[in-house]
Amino acid sequence: MINANKIRARIVELGLTQQQVAEKIGMSAKTFSIKMNNGKFGLDEADRMIEVLKIDKPDNYFFTDTVA
Repeated sequence: MINANKIRARIVELGLTQQQVAEKIGMSAKTFSIKMNNGKFGLDEADRMIEVLKIDKPDNYFFTDTVA
């Protein structure tokens, strides 16, 4: 699961919109929104997001501390 709040904060920090990020990683804004809400991105999508959002420590964004 991703830390959606942290990703949203990073998007804002960079002055981007979710739609712009979605386009840059090759998906529709609707698909991006659904994936943000359910917390599941594929590895290739996560890799592209790391590049677009210039994320230094991906573990903080893509692995939450939640234990089921």
